[in-house]
Amino acid sequence: MRRTAITAAAAAGALGLSLAVAQPSFGSQNPGTIAPQSGGSVVLTGATGGTATPIKHVVVIFDENVSFDHYFGTYPVAANTDGTTFKAKANTPSVNGLTTSLLTDNPNGSNPTRLSSSQALTCDQDHSDTPEQQAYDYGLADKFPQYTGVATCASPDQGVPGLVMDYYDGNTVTALWNYAQNYSMSDDNYDTTYGPSTPGAINLVSGQTYGGEVVNSAGTPVANSSVVASPNSSELGTDVADMDPYFDDCSKVGNRLEMTGQNVGDLLNQKNVSWGWFQGGFGATTAATSTTPAVCGATDTNIGGETVADYSAHHDPFQYYASTANVHHTAPASEAEVGHSGHANHQYDLSYYYQSIKDGNLPSVSFVKAAEYQDGHAGYSDPTDEQTGLVNEINAIETSPYWKDTAIVITYDDSDGWYDHQAPPNVNSSSDPAVDALDGTGQCGSSARTPLAGEQDRCGYGPRIPLLVISPYAKSNYVNHSVTDQTSVLSFIEQNWKTGTITGSLAADAGSLDSFFDFNKHNADRVVLDPKTGAVLKD
Repeated sequence: MRRTAITAAAAAGALGLSLAVAQPSFGSQNPGTIAPQSGGSVVLTGATGGTATPIKHVVVIFDENVSFDHYFGTYPVAANTDGTTFKAKANTPSVNGLTTSLLTDNPNGSNPTRLSSSQALTCDQDHSDTPEQQAYDYGLADKFPQYTGVATCASPDQGVPGLVMDYYDGNTVTALWNYAQNYSMSDDNYDTTYGPSTPGAINLVSGQTYGGEVVNSAGTPVANSSVVASPNSSELGTDVADMDPYFDDCSKVGNRLEMTGQNVGDLLNQKNVSWGWFQGGFGATTAATSTTPAVCGATDTNIGGETVADYSAHHDPFQYYASTANVHHTAPASEAEVGHSGHANHQYDLSYYYQSIKDGNLPSVSFVKAAEYQDGHAGYSDPTDEQTGLVNEINAIETSPYWKDTAIVITYDDSDGWYDHQAPPNVNSSSDPAVDALDGTGQCGSSARTPLAGEQDRCGYGPRIPLLVISPYAKSNYVNHSVTDQTSVLSFIEQNWKTGTITGSLAADAGSLDSFFDFNKHNADRVVLDPKTGAVLKD
């Protein structure tokens, strides 16, 4: 497939848009900086038509690069030697976590070590498709230091041998443990496939990583099997790696990835259900012109004093698809456009999330991505900054009229390669000599089993990752032990709004989120946390 090179004037003209749409005057990430609106009662909008459950609004908070054991390995027992003290409720259920044997005689030859709250900044680990499979080593989960561990990195990040095995507890990831205490969580939830951010993000919104092609600046497909595996004669294949999206002015210079097919945004549009992707730093700091692309230049400072770019193009899955991209990071013509078709094409700066909640204009389905310094990705973010972002995003819902019919889902794009002792169930086989290594070179699962839709290169499920559901309908202090994955979130949205499904999507086989809820109750109690400490402020 050949694409015409995108220019600001061409794309805007095709949509009948003006490039001179002003950015909003309210603040970026901090809800406290949002300008007050005119008086009067808030009238909630966004839900159009019936839903299959009492949930009328879904907010998916999609953070970065955490395995289950890395954040919840010793849940609900915290050392309480540093950070915010955590004490679990007496009836807290157990999780499939780090046993005494795994902590003291681990088969990886390196025992997991607790990271204190002063060790929040760490190296990024290797989370590429093949090394992650090799780390799981036929399901033995005994080669993490060898294949995904990274022991050295630039100051001030912590780099020590065996770091990949290490974990935090409720003295550092206090908010997440408190949310687990009061709502629902899973200890059996997985990355849909192995690999890094881009496949994880695309799985969240389509469950279908086949249909990708690498293109150059002119839109011409180029061979790149390290990103798109098993390409056909037109260079169309399965995305297995990170690459910035083609339909994005703020992507890195060079080759980019384009995805064909549908995503959940297309399905929601067809049903006239309002939706939006809200990401820190998405708003252009320099607007596009007829000859120059937009610039996404916003930055923030993490707890280590490092200046971090807010926007990461390859974290926004909708920018890979022509149908749902906002190429030039154009702001909506007005707040009333948020959630609907228009200048921004459902892609917004994170500030619009807070403003829409405040003004009663939140879409029915919202995907929320923090600025990089608060997204949890080791190497430039950390659990402390992540906690601040998470709690602000959740408090905004819990202290609004939206709380009564909202489900907030917290999950992650990938594991970062961090150790997790639970070998993933193999639900989709693959046999690609260039990619697969779970069951030996070129092999993932049974060679006798046909992969879903006949597509290779989707070895999965991948590593275990956290999943929490926060809602007045969520079961309290509940741990779900049945298998789910990233596409379970997609499946819930599809079923709740009766959108239909996407051809070849792994959501067709996803475990249900229904068991996280009790739809016969409507306990609107809300647990509001301190954004800095994660401690309970009100319950």
